[in-house]
Amino acid sequence: MELDQAYLEHVNDLYRYLYSLSKDHFIAEDLVQEAFYRAYLHLEDYEISNIRAWLFKVAYHAFIDFQRKNKRLVIQAEMDESNSSRDTPEKKLLEKVGFQSLLKDIHSLKEAERHVLLLCDLHQLTYNEAAEILGMNLNTLKSHLHRGRRKVMEKVKERKKTDD
Repeated sequence: MELDQAYLEHVNDLYRYLYSLSKDHFIAEDLVQEAFYRAYLHLEDYEISNIRAWLFKVAYHAFIDFQRKNKRLVIQAEMDESNSSRDTPEKKLLEKVGFQSLLKDIHSLKEAERHVLLLCDLHQLTYNEAAEILGMNLNTLKSHLHRGRRKVMEKVKERKKTDD
């Protein structure tokens, strides 16, 4: 697969992933460009069987490099903006508030659990792809995912009790 075709197919996914990590539109755009620049430089050096997972890995490393330079970590997942004609403004607001609350709960997790939840649950990567991107053992990834999901569910249940 050529880089132009990979760009067309995966640029939006990479942007959403990097936006969820950086919380900033302009930083996400810069990091997408940095990821594809790095991919351009190193694409011929690697034997790549899954270009999508490899691009996510390159994007993740670009984000980590950016994070190290700026000494801050901010993660936010993409906002689902469905344009259904049956959605009322009130329903959209409630969904947005609920999603923001969920993101707030995810932000309270440890860094590894946060990254695993974002990649596996929000961006729907396979466990193997996420493990490769994060550079961790598959069993370790599954442990982080299980702990992270459990903690988020506990926080959601707590919030539901306080709301009722």
